[in-house]
Amino acid sequence: MNNWNIPNWLEKEIIERDKVCVYCGIEFGSSKETRKSQASWEHIINDARIITRENIARCCVACNSSKGTKNLSDWINSNYCKAKGINKDSVPGVIKKALKITRLVPADITIAKQLNER
Repeated sequence: MNNWNIPNWLEKEIIERDKVCVYCGIEFGSSKETRKSQASWEHIINDARIITRENIARCCVACNSSKGTKNLSDWINSNYCKAKGINKDSVPGVIKKALKITRLVPADITIAKQLNER
């Protein structure tokens, strides 16, 4: 288990799935490169209690910093995303699925319950 309470088996699965940032698509850099291109753990729906393959992803530090605690559907329409070419069509399936849920239900808590029920 790592510092974010992600079990080892899930951590390995997500690392295998997310080889590039799930938002901007940048390849993750080494520790010798810029910090912004390094991989970081992302809770797609901002609830650290939801530790599922549908809610945990890897993204670059720059995207993670920009998103912060913003709701995914709000952030995807931000100036940051527009400047980086990030939109509902450019992201991978795990993010598209979360976006569909966030459009249906406005509250992150309800979204979290829906993700846990799947």
